[in-house]
Amino acid sequence: MGLSELLSTYGDKYLQGLLATWSMTAVSFVFVMALAVLVTVARVSPYRPLRLVGDLYVQVFRNIPGVALLIIVAYALPELRIVLDWRTCVIVTTVLLGSAFGSENFMSGINTIGVGQIEAARSLGLSFTQIVRKIVIPQALRTTVLPMTNLLIAVMLTTALGSQVPLNPQELTGVVSYVNTRATGGVLAFLVSALGYVLTALVISFVGNRLDRRVRILR
Repeated sequence: MGLSELLSTYGDKYLQGLLATWSMTAVSFVFVMALAVLVTVARVSPYRPLRLVGDLYVQVFRNIPGVALLIIVAYALPELRIVLDWRTCVIVTTVLLGSAFGSENFMSGINTIGVGQIEAARSLGLSFTQIVRKIVIPQALRTTVLPMTNLLIAVMLTTALGSQVPLNPQELTGVVSYVNTRATGGVLAFLVSALGYVLTALVISFVGNRLDRRVRILR
């Protein structure tokens, strides 16, 4: 099957797959950022139990294979009477994995903040919550634009786990399986799908670099 025949026959499927990938990526990344901030705040908290919980969260979800986690979410949670639809299972898996790495990115950003700023804030009587909200998080966000850009690309690629469950519409990797079970798409079917990932990643990188130049903290 040639490229023109492949696109004329399954072009609509690829478009639906690309839109589904974008949709899951956007939803997942919003929750990844929110959860990563919460986990990071717990890891720098003055309360030891919170620090232990935050560190444990990162160590567990940073080191578990994505497919294994998806199996747990999709097939083990129903045993606990927690039943999620397939798309939600993929998003939950992506968020758990991505937020662990996102927390590490935030920790790197926090480490760039001068100790003097924290001491000055304490001398002014600011509480831990105020210091985190007004000083730590804003600076950490500005210094981790590029790492978070890479994380966004990783989140997009992680949504390919959706090919392991019956999604409708299917994401890009799932479209390849759909094509190859109905025709001889071969490597070309993979190349078209890969092109969708590559072009999206290039756009994300371009926007991330532009944003980094605008908000970067010069030291």
